[in-house]
Amino acid sequence: MKKCRITAVRAARHDDLIAKYEKPLENACPVREGDTFVCNGPVKPEGLCESAWGSMYPFVMALSCGGGRIYGDWMKNERSAMVSCNDGFRPVSFYIEALDEDAE
Repeated sequence: MKKCRITAVRAARHDDLIAKYEKPLENACPVREGDTFVCNGPVKPEGLCESAWGSMYPFVMALSCGGGRIYGDWMKNERSAMVSCNDGFRPVSFYIEALDEDAE
């Protein structure tokens, strides 16, 4: 298995939806654009929220096990994927790439 790097490349915020549907939160998503996490195979890196991990886990698992071209030719780097978390209020897009370094 290989390590994977996960980079938060875009964070959005839908204030209209938050105002209309969400209860006030004290600890909303802590992930910010530019944050980077390295996972040891398919193990959730510390500091990455559970919701985001749930969305990206199948992609991390496939890439860490040597998979590529997950959806054909849609990615320039065939050992990568672009995945968004499932938070409808503050979605974050993550770039996931397999590294050459073996997982521990």
